[in-house]
Amino acid sequence: MGYRIALISLGCPKNQVNSEQMLYLLDQAGHELAGDPAGCDVVIINTCGFIDSAKSEAIDHILQMAELKNNGLLKKILVAGCLSQRYCDEILEDLPEVDGMLGTGSFGEICTAVEAVMQDEKPLLFADKNGPIEELGRVVSTGPGWAYLRIAEGCDNWCAFCAIPGIRGKYRSRKLDAILAEARALAAQGVKELIVIAQDITRWGVDLYGKPSLALLLKELVKVEGVEWIRLHYLYPDAFDDELINVIASEDKVLKYLDIPLQHINNEILRRMNRRGTGDEIRILIRTLRERIPGLVIRTSLITGLPGETEAEFEELCEWLRDVRLERVGVFPFSPEEGTPAAKMLDRCDEEEAQRRADLILDLQAEIMDDYNNGCVGKTMRVLCEGTSKSGLCSGRTFADSPEIDGTVYFTGDAKPGEFADVRILEVEDGELSGEQIH
Repeated sequence: MGYRIALISLGCPKNQVNSEQMLYLLDQAGHELAGDPAGCDVVIINTCGFIDSAKSEAIDHILQMAELKNNGLLKKILVAGCLSQRYCDEILEDLPEVDGMLGTGSFGEICTAVEAVMQDEKPLLFADKNGPIEELGRVVSTGPGWAYLRIAEGCDNWCAFCAIPGIRGKYRSRKLDAILAEARALAAQGVKELIVIAQDITRWGVDLYGKPSLALLLKELVKVEGVEWIRLHYLYPDAFDDELINVIASEDKVLKYLDIPLQHINNEILRRMNRRGTGDEIRILIRTLRERIPGLVIRTSLITGLPGETEAEFEELCEWLRDVRLERVGVFPFSPEEGTPAAKMLDRCDEEEAQRRADLILDLQAEIMDDYNNGCVGKTMRVLCEGTSKSGLCSGRTFADSPEIDGTVYFTGDAKPGEFADVRILEVEDGELSGEQIH
């Protein structure tokens, strides 16, 4: 029997891929997929449980669905993903409206969970989070023209501030053939940009071949017909080697845009974070990448206010940012995560001070971003069209813009969503590029 089901996906792109897999399994089982939970038999909330704001967002969604349920507009609530994996007992105790849960190793059991709750059972499905990666179909929910390509699951880095290894399990690489088969299937659906994701893509293959082998994977991915852009997310700085840099530099399909989470530049803070490598090694890496990959755009993420961070250590970070002028920077005030070493560290920085430092970096970075955008004016840039704005302009992204975190280009022209257009950049408006399509 088919049920009417809605799915709410929260959190990171890796979680979104898991949501897409659940949608595929539900569709294959004959269930009706709805966009609005009201009037549904089951709502599935695929949660993030990484930081306080994500946990609060997930709980807010559960409470909203509970209100629908109490008003007779929804029958059952299933909670999946990181929050349920991390806080199963707490959810059972504090949120009795939840009818069942799935952990991060059990996304493939979603149809079993749906059937169970509709039979008034309370399924708690928590398969081994360190188990083999399930190879499942997907209903692509991104695009048009782009999709995530997840190449690994879990993490072995154990950064002092991060709970992900405990939630998602040990690092497991997907097999090369499985990744390539999925890439070809996505290309056949019209996907032109693959965004390669994992908690750490630089270590792909270490459990398959005994060494990090991202370069090998990229050499095969560029052969996939129909794929024109390959974007790399979450490359850890200590795992670059000459072969990987050469592939990124020489393969036209591999975008000259690298997301490298650095977190800090001060040696002592990096040590307290349990990060591999030193600030000097980061400086050398960034210099090497820019020398060998002309036109490179680098995105990073930083943390301010780690316990023990002094004003001098923070100022070292600011000075480095002023000097190196990274094009894309995200910054987060330190959030103590239960069960992590950093949560137990003494000399805790005041929350307001951590936020003040984050705001200072954002102000500093805004000037760097303005300079980058102004440098684009007069250039003709290739843009992947994604849609139309309220004012009727086409909207899309350049190689330097990852979806949902970077900028948008607005332009006059007739490009359709999912198509590439050559756009002459004419001006910068409110931090976004605008121009005209060149035919």
